[in-house]
Amino acid sequence: MIGDLFTASVLIGIAGSGIRLATPYLYAALGETFGQRSGVFNLGVEGVMLMGAFSAYWATYESGNNLLIGILVALFVGVLMGLLTAFINVTLKAEQGISGIGIFMFGLGLSELLYQIAFKGERIPIKAFSRINIPLLSDIPVVGEIFFRQNLLVYVAFALVPVAWFVINRTTFGLKIRAVGQNPEAADAMGINVTRIRYATVTLGGMLAAVAGASLSIAQLNVFQQNMTAGQGFIAVALVYFGSWRPFGVMAGALLFSTVNALQLWVRTRGIDIPAEYASMAPYLLTILALVFASRRVDQPAALGKVFERGG
Repeated sequence: MIGDLFTASVLIGIAGSGIRLATPYLYAALGETFGQRSGVFNLGVEGVMLMGAFSAYWATYESGNNLLIGILVALFVGVLMGLLTAFINVTLKAEQGISGIGIFMFGLGLSELLYQIAFKGERIPIKAFSRINIPLLSDIPVVGEIFFRQNLLVYVAFALVPVAWFVINRTTFGLKIRAVGQNPEAADAMGINVTRIRYATVTLGGMLAAVAGASLSIAQLNVFQQNMTAGQGFIAVALVYFGSWRPFGVMAGALLFSTVNALQLWVRTRGIDIPAEYASMAPYLLTILALVFASRRVDQPAALGKVFERGG
């Protein structure tokens, strides 16, 4: 019965799940925010997430369930994927929408190939990040159960939001990012190295996207499987538009999407009389609505998606 959704325990469970499920969205969307604020549009986030998910899973398994090694390997893979993306978009000046699709397909195919080679397609559960109860805070009724009984990657993801805001709005590096994203020619005339800034932001985005994938394989699902991100990378790109290229706006969007996702999972697991297909479509319908809403805004970085030609 649909009335089962409105009990206190279920609503608290949905809210807690929404916080946990926001983690991959947050990492990927915050990384994409840095890239887009510098003028580089990366539609290949999904592919980078898949490579991060596989590499973290593989490294954790091979190291005897050492989660730190899993994260470090995912970060390294994220750096490589970020540099590849920057080389294609910044140095080769490729059309960024098309190159993003190529990077997604590359990540999708390579992660599946490596998985077949390493595990023969067998799904082997591994140890994952366990829940950490924050002393005192986790004992607060309702609030403690929702916010302060999560795993380490959840806490780090939400801590990155104010850090990202501070870097973008209160540091010299952030000022350079915004200048390059608005008018790269003027920034270049002021002595800012446009290429270096864009390489830095896209590489940072690759690292965070890889951790987003790792949060799925070694913190939420404890396994790797083909295309396990299921479109979350594309939703993360949409969240950047939804949040108006601002970290706190991105966080609000991530929480909205993840709560809808948590709701549809609870609907399915509790056998409530709503067709599963309709429930599964809910997050994606919300993505479309968000993009329609975002398309009416005009405050995107002026040079987003445009290549920089010195003297051009």
